Order: sequence, then C-alpha cells, then structure tokens
Amino acid sequence: MKNEKNNLEEKKILGIPWNAFIFGFVSFLNDFSSELTIRALPLFLKNVLNAKTSVIGLIEGVADSTATILKIFSGYLSDKLNQRKWLVTIGYGLSALSKPLLYFANNWVFVLVIRFLDRVGKGIRTSPRDALIANTTKKEELGKAFGFSRAMDPAGAILALIVGSFIIYHTSKNTLKLTQHLFQILVLVSILPVFIALFLIIAFAVDTKNQNPSAAKVNLSLKGFDKKFKLYLLTISIFTLGNSSDAFLILQAQNRGLTVLEIFLMLAAFNLITTLSSYPAGILSDKIKRQYLIVAGWIVYALIYLGFGLATKTYQIVALYILYGLYYGLTEGVEKALVADLVPPEKRGTAYGLYNGAVGIFAFPASLVAGFLWQYISPSAPFIFGAILAIFASVMLLKVVNMKQE
Repeated sequence: MKNEKNNLEEKKILGIPWNAFIFGFVSFLNDFSSELTIRALPLFLKNVLNAKTSVIGLIEGVADSTATILKIFSGYLSDKLNQRKWLVTIGYGLSALSKPLLYFANNWVFVLVIRFLDRVGKGIRTSPRDALIANTTKKEELGKAFGFSRAMDPAGAILALIVGSFIIYHTSKNTLKLTQHLFQILVLVSILPVFIALFLIIAFAVDTKNQNPSAAKVNLSLKGFDKKFKLYLLTISIFTLGNSSDAFLILQAQNRGLTVLEIFLMLAAFNLITTLSSYPAGILSDKIKRQYLIVAGWIVYALIYLGFGLATKTYQIVALYILYGLYYGLTEGVEKALVADLVPPEKRGTAYGLYNGAVGIFAFPASLVAGFLWQYISPSAPFIFGAILAIFASVMLLKVVNMKQE
C-alpha cells in the first residue's frame, strides 16, 4: 500500500499530480456551469422575483452553510471507510442533477430548495476530494497541487462569463436588469459541462487508501488535533463571519449603474486575476510560510471591501471587483494546503471536514447579517463590517505563524 501511494505521488500530467490535474478539470467544468447560473442568481432574485436583500442573504447563507455538517461527516466517513472516490462522485452527481431545476424557478422558496440541494452535493464531495488530492501529492508539492486545482475554477468561470456575455450581447445588450428569459437561456447552456465533469471523475480519478485508517468517531471537540490547527480554525471562523456572499458585491455593482453585460464582463476579468494568481501563489507557498500569503490575501480583501463600502462611481466598483480576484488567488488553495501541513495524513479527511465546517457554520450568519445591514442600515455597512473582521483575523493569524506545533 505504501508503494501504491508512492507510485501515485510520482504519477503526473504536465508536472501536476494526477488527481490534482483531474479534479482541476472537473472544477473547470463545474465552475463553468455554476458561473452561468449562480453568479446571475442574485440579479434574478432581485430583478425578476423582487426578493429583498434580507431574503437574498438568507438564501446565500443557507446555501453556504448547508454543507457544514455533511462536510464534517463526509470527511470523517472517507477516513473511516478509507475510500473517497464514490463520495466525491455522489456529491458532484447531486449538484449536476439539481442545477437544471433553476430553469423552472418562479419564487424565492423554490430557489432556496435548489440551492440547498446543490450545496448538499458540495458538502458530500469537498472534504473527500481535498483528501484525495492531498494523499496523492508529495508534501513539498501541496501548494502546487491545490494552487492548480484552485486556478482551474476561475478558468472555467472566465469561459462561462465570456459565453454568457456573448448571449447577453445578442439578446439584451443594454439591459440594466436581468430577465427571466435570459436567465433560463443561461441555465440551459450550463447543463452539459457538469455531466462531462462527472464522467471525468468516474473514468479517471484514482482512489487512495491510508496504511493506518482512522478508527476515531466523529469528534467535534477537536481532541486529537494540536493547538496550532485549532487556532487556525478559529482565525478562519472569524474571517468568514465578515465574508458575506459575493452576491452583495454583484448587487452593489448593479446599484452603481452597471448593466448585466458589464457585470458579466467585470466578473470575467475578476476570474482572470484569480486564475493568474492562484497557481503562482500555490508554488510560492511551498517555499515560504503559507500563513504569510493568507494574511496578504486577507489584507487585500479588507481593502477591497472597504473600497466597496465607500465607492460611488462605476469605474471604482469595476476596478475593485477585478482586483478582488487577487484575494481568491492568494488564499483559497493555500488555505487548504496549510490544513494538510498541520495534520497527519490519516486525519486529513476529518481535518478538511472541520476546516470546511468552520467556514460553513460562519458563512450563514455572515450573509444573513450582511442582508440585514444592507436593508436596514445602508448598502455600505456589510462591506465595512467585513473589512474590520478581516483585519482582526489577519492579526490573529500572524500570531499563529511562529507558534511551535505540538
């Protein structure tokens, strides 16, 4: 079994570890589908269904947090059963089946149910998928592996948004508000890629088994993990509390006068910055302490959110949103690589479950609070709140950097 693991670590495509490469393209296709629909969803809710921002915050909060318990359980289950691929397949399959239902959405409750099902799929697949990537990658290449996987997400989004912009240009070029007909066209275009992604997993992803499978029960007390990992989860939780859904950024862009076409083009540029920065950031994190890159990303986030709270011109919103991609590039893949650094291989599934669970738990109040701050105080309030918590979490993480691991 050890030789099998070593062989998988040596198996690469274009210098990228095998599973990281396969799941990179799975992410590419899945994000193509999501970007056409989920990015347009807040505009659909606001423009077509006339939903209040508090309702949009509720939907996004539930969507981001639904996966919490499932991520913890699926991570634990993948360690316990010493199998991961079938859980990943089920997770992607559920999302593939639920997204087309958005075509029939005619009220916000229906949208909430569909988002719930889609996020259940994400909850089932995320922790086992991350463990599959980590367990077939050499430690000194973890940043590269997760950086590549993260970079392929926005790469798929860029293509989706270019396709979406083309559709919008030829159907309703100057529209300020999204129409139901336009949204339904985007949903139809998004269907095929997710099923191709599902085929790639079934046909090419390689499962792994640990020599010493975990015998532990689900344990949310964090016993068995050292202090450094626990404090890392705490800082992630604090940051996430101020990290409301990007739906509010899109609504703010529309508030400042951007058309639907301009919003899609802006999102494409944002994803380009994320793509260009994710892979280099992952490689860099293999050479320096990963915490420094995460803090740099959180500071970028704080400055961007503060800017969104204060911006009054459309060009300011566009510039800020494009630069916002740097935050994603610097943090998402690196945060996951740091989890692998802080825990032993046999506990990685559970650790990723706890990491993703912490994000999920605090994502719900983050979006809910943002919706109420927007509706009852001002549209600028959610962004200022997020900036303050990002700075606080950055200071905390800097203190964790030089702690000795137990």
